Amino acid sequence: MLNMLYRFPCTRIFTTSASQFHTTPACNEIRKLARLRVVDNSEIGKAAMMEGKPPRCIHVYNKRHVGLIGDQVLVAIKGQMKKGVLVGLKQKQKMKVPKFDSNNIVLIDDNGTPLGTRIHVPIPTILRTILKEKTHNKGADYTKVLAIATKFV
Repeated sequence: MLNMLYRFPCTRIFTTSASQFHTTPACNEIRKLARLRVVDNSEIGKAAMMEGKPPRCIHVYNKRHVGLIGDQVLVAIKGQMKKGVLVGLKQKQKMKVPKFDSNNIVLIDDNGTPLGTRIHVPIPTILRTILKEKTHNKGADYTKVLAIATKFV
């Protein structure tokens, strides 16, 4: 039991008379089991956020397995596995990159096309350069994520 607590430092265990249950606040960095917030208007994202069951990160697609702005993640949302792009983080950022109050993602499909048609929160301007570098001809096209954004910070 203690091994699990050391692996996931954000975990809190509460004991009631009947059973134990776990709650985790939003972590400052994106790792496995970090809670995220869907900020686009995709159907599955809206339904999960309305139920109060936010998606959880189950894999980060980079070498360190710690997500940064612009990284692709695999999330478990309403019993399904979907991919997403991190567009805002709580963790301390580099200079001129804004720090957000929550860990925000935009859900995408395998080609990099967003599942929603609009992003409701402002996204950092530096994301333009990050996502354009990650876009390649035969692979994912992340410029569509930038096209549906309404505000840049």
